[in-house]
Amino acid sequence: MIKLDISKALVSAEKVAAFEGKVAEAQQALENGTCAGNDFLGWLHLPSSISAEFMTELQDCAQTLRENCDTVVVAGIGGSYLGARAVIEALSNSFQWLTNNGENPTILFAGNNIGEDYLYELTEYLKGKKFGVINISKSGTTTETALAFRLLKKQCEDQRGKEMAKKVIVAITDAKKGAARVTADKEGYASFIIPDNVGGRFSVLTPVGLLPIAVAGFDIAKLVKGAADMEVATAASVPFSENICAQYAAVRNALYQEGKKIEILVNFQPKLHFMNEWWKQLYGESEGKDGKGIFPAAVDFSTDLHSMGQWIQEGERTIFETVVSIEEPEYKLLFPADEENLDGLNFLAGKRVDEVNKMAELGTQLAHVDGGVPNMRLIVPRLDEYNLGQIIYFFEKACGFSGLILGVNPFNQPGVEAYKKNMFALLGKPGYEKETEAIKARLAR
Repeated sequence: MIKLDISKALVSAEKVAAFEGKVAEAQQALENGTCAGNDFLGWLHLPSSISAEFMTELQDCAQTLRENCDTVVVAGIGGSYLGARAVIEALSNSFQWLTNNGENPTILFAGNNIGEDYLYELTEYLKGKKFGVINISKSGTTTETALAFRLLKKQCEDQRGKEMAKKVIVAITDAKKGAARVTADKEGYASFIIPDNVGGRFSVLTPVGLLPIAVAGFDIAKLVKGAADMEVATAASVPFSENICAQYAAVRNALYQEGKKIEILVNFQPKLHFMNEWWKQLYGESEGKDGKGIFPAAVDFSTDLHSMGQWIQEGERTIFETVVSIEEPEYKLLFPADEENLDGLNFLAGKRVDEVNKMAELGTQLAHVDGGVPNMRLIVPRLDEYNLGQIIYFFEKACGFSGLILGVNPFNQPGVEAYKKNMFALLGKPGYEKETEAIKARLAR
């Protein structure tokens, strides 16, 4: 199992222990469904409730896409794509674009921006490709995703024909309503349901994440097993001292009380970049409301030590770090000797590259703690499906605890709608006439 080391968190054991009762209250509220946002608690026991039959249904659909596509585009935004991308990129060859051997489809992502160049280049890349689409949208009207899907649907039908398009376009959407549901039923697409009681940022272990991950060729059964084991390891019956979700929530809230307003998620493995991005949405959207919330930032070390290292070491002391530390890499590579030794690195000859990386990690921790930056470490045995499942559930449950301790509803996101209203008004969307006039007057001042 993954472990949490809080020994360098620079907060007293007494202050952490002071949150034990609050964590217990939060866990009880989640279990009893009495907390704010209790209509979005479907993620809480999701890992242990996924049936073998449902997994087979997902894998069968994934196999259909794998057999008929060399490329699959996942159309979705926010929680509808970040979790899948985080897992796929963590498990994939770092140079998959260059090394695709035809065994697994190339997975691309769209519907998460409105960049015209991005979409043009995507459609150009797909010309001549045997591509399919996984369209992920609860409503089917989210602007970024709906725009991309309209383009992709037409191109797929034009290139591959209507009958094949029906076979290689899959909808993950609402059970009964919404534009995406209507389209899926009308066109005869295979479809899966986004559960009503699971919010987007908690949806990795629903078809939203599981289907793309399976299409990419990874073992979703092991992913779910890791999450299910973490569900058990962090149950209400587990003592506070052994419950890593409870401890993580307690430490970060204790640090927040001491003025630590920014949490930086750190990795020393480039493959975890999009896990950082998924985590940022999970915590930012869950806690950032009512004028409260720890700001979630992220860095990829050692790369960002050459850009953000100075600020972290000596900047304003309002930060703390949580490091995701991978104990054993997938491959072994030894550092070579060089006769001329012009770079002065022969002292590393014969060492594993990962040993150098681990010493960079340890040296960074020592320096940052000496500089007054509290540090937690999430220790992960290796980067595989099972451990990623643990990580996902760990962060989800700790997020639920932490948000409730903070006194906010961790499961809504009312602030996300503000930019959409302005955008629709500026574009002249029907029904937004009053807002359009108000914005015109505001811009004319």
